[in-house]
Amino acid sequence: MSGFEYDLFVIGAGSGGVRAARIAARYGAKVAVAEEYRVGGTCVIRGCVPKKLFVYASKFAEEFEDAIGFGWTTDKVSFDWATLVENKDKEIDRLNKAYIRNLEGAGAELILDRATVEDANTVRLASGRKVTARYILVATGATPFVPRHLPGHELAITSNEAFHLERLPSRIVIVGGGYIAVEFAGIFSGLGVETVLVCRGAQILRGFDDDIRNHLAGEMKKKGIELRTQADVSAIERSGTGVRVTLNDGTGFGAGQIMFATGRIPNVMDLGLDKVGVELTPHYAIKVDEYSRTAVPTIYAVGDVTNRANLTPVAIREGHAFADTVFGGKDVKVDHSLIPTAVFSQPEIGTVGLTEAQARESFRAVDIYKTSFRPMKHTLSGRDERMLMKLVVDGETDRVLGCHICGTDAGEMAQLLGISLRLGAKKSDFDATMAVHPTAAEELVTMREKWTG
Repeated sequence: MSGFEYDLFVIGAGSGGVRAARIAARYGAKVAVAEEYRVGGTCVIRGCVPKKLFVYASKFAEEFEDAIGFGWTTDKVSFDWATLVENKDKEIDRLNKAYIRNLEGAGAELILDRATVEDANTVRLASGRKVTARYILVATGATPFVPRHLPGHELAITSNEAFHLERLPSRIVIVGGGYIAVEFAGIFSGLGVETVLVCRGAQILRGFDDDIRNHLAGEMKKKGIELRTQADVSAIERSGTGVRVTLNDGTGFGAGQIMFATGRIPNVMDLGLDKVGVELTPHYAIKVDEYSRTAVPTIYAVGDVTNRANLTPVAIREGHAFADTVFGGKDVKVDHSLIPTAVFSQPEIGTVGLTEAQARESFRAVDIYKTSFRPMKHTLSGRDERMLMKLVVDGETDRVLGCHICGTDAGEMAQLLGISLRLGAKKSDFDATMAVHPTAAEELVTMREKWTG
């Protein structure tokens, strides 16, 4: 487009930025993407992908124990942390290269440098070069938050560093009650680390259905994870090769590591957004409209930096919709409702739609169907673990408003349930669907009695 070096300049090569760049380039736009670290973003490099690999690794201890009930002997089983980290790094390297190939294969130019916004159509690279573009897309994601006012905060690690520890600690304190905190609690506990989870709230996973929250907390305790709710860290001190943690009630104890998982903040620092009039929310997210456009008409933003729904598939959808709209001549808005979500806790959670509390706030009549049972596998393994399934239904229209599962493969089920809810499925549709037996998922279509407890 006349007068500019590029049609689109993307700052950040994470999932949202890469998808936007690839689709825009396929529409014929001249595209450049600037990335100061590695291509792939939080999810691929230091988020959901390596975390899921660690979750797999941490589950084997229980799998070996369960195998005994099925006739297996596992006397010589051992675990090596360094091998896991090395193999994880190899996979991340492979994905990083694959992202680069896909980006360049679509015709976009990759610039491995930091970029900041100079004006509505100009970015400045750390090398000093200025680049002009008709449109600028900010896709810089979010970064872990550690409270800087906390004495000893520099001694804490975040999920970023957890993937690269030289050795496993014998004990770890994880601060936070969200999905990252509970996932890493399961990872470390499964790998044999004594794990303490410190959460300010009365229960973990604020915003999830209360039955699911309570069920997971109980299962985590069975696995030996110590949950300290309504507590917070007031100070951290160096103690030998580890740390000493003091809580706000005055109690203190030692640990090999303390990890903060108290949320992530949009990565907008020193991007130059304030100079050009891009507005931020009180929580420092970039304000955008339904088309991901900022207050500056030529500057857009997608993904976690906008703090709408901080999930990789959402960032990808937003990036695709942006490119379709701006370069494809289509009018595409992203629907942020009914987003299926998985928490890879142990046991894992799969959920889509409204919680019971949310439904009761918006609907006059709400019916609840739920069941808790021992999975078939554990009839022989002997493990004391139960699965929970719950359906939230509009009592007037019979439409299913929410599905919530805690147990094996819950995330896989949530993906398919998301389709059902988006199509407006009713409880009678669930009832009329033939069960697949013997599976845990069959409980979703065999629940008949309304919960009255």
